[in-house]
Amino acid sequence: MPDRPPDRERIVITGIGLTSPNGNCLQDFRASLLAGQSGVVPFNTRYMGEVLAGVCNFDELKYQKRKEVRRGTRAGSISVYCANEAVADSGIDWEQTDRSRVGVYIGTTEHGNVETENEIYEISQFDYDTSVWSHHHNPRTVANNPPGEVTLNMGITGPHLALGAACAAGNAGLIQAVQMLRLNEVDLAIAGGVSESIHTFGIFASFQSQGALARHEDPTKACRPFDLDRSGIVVAEGGGLCTLERLPDAIARNATIYGEIVGYAMNSDASDFVLPNSNRQAECVGLALKRAGLAPSDIDIVSSHATATGQGDIEEAAALRKAFGDESRPVINNTKSFIGHAMGAAGALELLGNLPAFDDGIAHATINLDRPDPECALSQVVANEPRDLGNVNCILNNSFGMLGINSVVIVKKYV
Repeated sequence: MPDRPPDRERIVITGIGLTSPNGNCLQDFRASLLAGQSGVVPFNTRYMGEVLAGVCNFDELKYQKRKEVRRGTRAGSISVYCANEAVADSGIDWEQTDRSRVGVYIGTTEHGNVETENEIYEISQFDYDTSVWSHHHNPRTVANNPPGEVTLNMGITGPHLALGAACAAGNAGLIQAVQMLRLNEVDLAIAGGVSESIHTFGIFASFQSQGALARHEDPTKACRPFDLDRSGIVVAEGGGLCTLERLPDAIARNATIYGEIVGYAMNSDASDFVLPNSNRQAECVGLALKRAGLAPSDIDIVSSHATATGQGDIEEAAALRKAFGDESRPVINNTKSFIGHAMGAAGALELLGNLPAFDDGIAHATINLDRPDPECALSQVVANEPRDLGNVNCILNNSFGMLGINSVVIVKKYV
């Protein structure tokens, strides 16, 4: 077991801002998860009509003017909202903060598709006359738009990065923040992931062509991870951003500490464009545990990535069996069953929804798990009703993506 790192290298979460299809703050999000409340609804998208999606309903004008919303992007507005909420929740004196020492690290699955689709549709109405093409298109579509909009909105002059890591991006944003804090590049990081995916018809069309777009007569039952009747992905939008600080800085200002990031790992399958690899996923989990100095039996909750796709769920279940064996711990839950797959925001939202378990000791359920698939056999899945564990000390968050990118983040209760 490695020794505990020096306090200056210990990184803690001190503020949380989020918007999800079933809640626009951590308290409401958590309440929905414990109550079994889904945020999946019917949604109309161009050329396809009604699909099912996880749709957010937050106040875009809480931190932006109408002109700023019109000029920017949906992903930018989600980022601005979540970043401001996180800073407010952290209790930091923002007016006295040296903003040249603040970094913004936001994971995204893709960015720019929405704007490009909209502009092409617009010029199609004018016989493809490019003179009607928006001059805002370039700053809207550059990859760094979401964190860039945050820096413009909040007057942050430190570094900002968008991390393109497919559906592992939410974890990747947090990992980047931990590394930059440990390197003393910044003193405060705003990090996590965002997604505007539901606003591009292309993502729905592609999943449909792949046979991986979920359908169900009851939208709330459409996302069914590990279930024999799962039919595919429910696309969702959302965002989850945190403020991260070095432990001594958080203690010095008497901050609320949601948890300490004690381990992380990223690796690559190097085997297929879309099909996951359980061996590489298990190795990623093992590396994160090793870096954290933890045994598999030390983990209380695994927040699974499972997307309700046929082979994807089977591979992750196999990875978890390889990583944890027949341990009676940890229990396993899934947040996508409530909100759908929030793509770049998925890893961050799924972790944040589980963090209150450090206080209440409860693992939220995986809903819609009515007929467990034998090929996804996991003895400790929390199915349909929350489970009171009494005490929760460690949460492991899986987040995997296309092109074989895998990420794991481990958060420990701070005492």
